[in-house]
Amino acid sequence: MKALVYHGPKKVSVDSVPDAKLEKLTDVVIQLTTTNICGSDLHMYEGRTDVEKGKILGHENLGTVVEVGKAVDVVKKGDKVVLPFNIGCGFCANCERGLTGYCLTCADPSVMPGMAGAAYGFAGMGPYSGGQAELLRVPYADFNCLRLPDDAEKKEKDYVMLSDIFPTGWHATRLAGLQPGQSIIIYGAGPVGLMAALSASIQGASQIFVVDGGSDRLKLAEKLGATTINTKDGEIGDQIRELTNGLGADCGAECIGYQCHNSAGKEVPNLVMNSLVDSVKATGIIGVIGVFIPQDPGAEDKLAKKGQIAFDFGKFWFKGQKMGTGQCNVKAYNRRLMDLIHHGKAKPSIIVSHELALDEAPDAYKHFDNRDEGWTKVILHPHTH
Repeated sequence: MKALVYHGPKKVSVDSVPDAKLEKLTDVVIQLTTTNICGSDLHMYEGRTDVEKGKILGHENLGTVVEVGKAVDVVKKGDKVVLPFNIGCGFCANCERGLTGYCLTCADPSVMPGMAGAAYGFAGMGPYSGGQAELLRVPYADFNCLRLPDDAEKKEKDYVMLSDIFPTGWHATRLAGLQPGQSIIIYGAGPVGLMAALSASIQGASQIFVVDGGSDRLKLAEKLGATTINTKDGEIGDQIRELTNGLGADCGAECIGYQCHNSAGKEVPNLVMNSLVDSVKATGIIGVIGVFIPQDPGAEDKLAKKGQIAFDFGKFWFKGQKMGTGQCNVKAYNRRLMDLIHHGKAKPSIIVSHELALDEAPDAYKHFDNRDEGWTKVILHPHTH
């Protein structure tokens, strides 16, 4: 089969590799019809993780079931399914609690002590291949496959967002404790930040502020009903207090991660976290779903090399704020979000800028990594030439 393979920093290519196949009785194999390039793929692409050479990337996957293991009970050949980016077993202590992003069965404990969680094609998240390919093995298929309704092909661009960014954007608002009628400030107008804005709108936020430095992305945020703040326009906290009777936003979401940059383009790892503490009101809650990693040897900042930042903990403590962090437990949300799409209440595909064949993926990675204007969300169709 063809697959997008990582060969080193900024070196990916579409190679011929052995077909994905059933390895356990609980597996299925799907033929990918749509798979996305994610912002977190760029951390690996840039060589800012310990992902091994030869890894097939891609964790936002949708396709048709073509092979079924003998112990698979519900999922059938021909089913159109979307997969959470995180792989869960369904029966460990964490999966039982709905914390499927922290599965104990599928985790690779050699990564670090106490490690939990697994994902397709991702650094430090187990041996599983990604889905920027023609075929994908799905472990524990009855648990991980979300079978799609009869409008699956018509709304495929929407449903594929259930693999990661729509649930992750929703998760950001839940970690932030957003309530109807409250205001929220969202840092980052990339795909996840935009999905957080969409989620906040659906949940009845009174004010949605989106902060970014890219005018093309901010225009999309405006389409989703957000008030946009360009990082080039001055102190963010002061702007937010002016718009919220001097208090700050009720809650906030970090949707950028450890590679955040200032308005001059310099990487400043602690910039967004400290800006959130400043711009969220006293007693407000902050949700952090941007990727932060335990170590970043490629960082220029000494603390960031060790996965640390200089955090304004004094101000955070003095304001009595709270914080929720971590990867999204996709299965906690994806079925209900699927129903929102099915019944026309959500259209996450509004952010899609490019639909390409798998062969075009290496070039797409370059454009997306450069943050070229107009490259907001790339989806790939592995069986289109």
